[in-house]
Amino acid sequence: MADKITAPSLRSMRTANKKIVCITAYDACFGALADEAGADLILVGDSVGNVMLGYTSTVPVTLQEMVHHTRATRQGVKRALLVADLPFGTYESSPSVAMDSAVALMRAGAEAVKLEGDYPEAVAALTKAGIPVMGHLGMTPQSVNRFGGHRVQGKGASSERLLEEAKSLDAAGVFACVLELVPAAVASHITEEVSYPTIGIGAGPCCSGQIQVLHDVLGLGDHVFKHAKPFMTGRQLTIDAIRAYTEEVRASKFPGQEHSS
Repeated sequence: MADKITAPSLRSMRTANKKIVCITAYDACFGALADEAGADLILVGDSVGNVMLGYTSTVPVTLQEMVHHTRATRQGVKRALLVADLPFGTYESSPSVAMDSAVALMRAGAEAVKLEGDYPEAVAALTKAGIPVMGHLGMTPQSVNRFGGHRVQGKGASSERLLEEAKSLDAAGVFACVLELVPAAVASHITEEVSYPTIGIGAGPCCSGQIQVLHDVLGLGDHVFKHAKPFMTGRQLTIDAIRAYTEEVRASKFPGQEHSS
């Protein structure tokens, strides 16, 4: 088994110019599969709301739901660094609130937490307490109502603000930061200006690594996003398999003698 991935080892990967592979997972089964496939970082994302729970955004996701899915995913992940999202409303008001929320996720099995936006005081407090923190800038899904949808961030003059936020998180002590739906040139410039690894999603090829939603990689959704690439036709394969099972049961072809006690 390869060496266990930690927050410091991800920073070492940036120094060695080794691309970092990140993917989401929300349960023990897919956590184990992603781990076995060699992912460096597995994120129990609040995207569980959209992907698994049927919500229209990540905003309704609760800390209790994140604790549940983190604990489940922990059971399948051995080598990769397991990071859990702090959901909307669990860190913005004060560092002490962020601390309580992060402790709950760490006790559920997370090895680091991720938060969205420029909250350097919260990052510094968590880091001081020994909790590694991953940042998230650009299109931050918890702010979808403020943005008016999932829109590219950091265009034009706003690119300087994004760079300043990235530097603010660097000074506060994040070990890495997701850059989501950011122009490739802007993401490249930020990567050059900060000390931590940048993890892109819809932010071009010059980031230190990439993250994708597992279900997008497997082609399980009914829509392909511009920033995503399905590596298999999982939705159709799954439908075909369940349809074949349905047909065999109705035709009394399954179960056969070999499947019977």
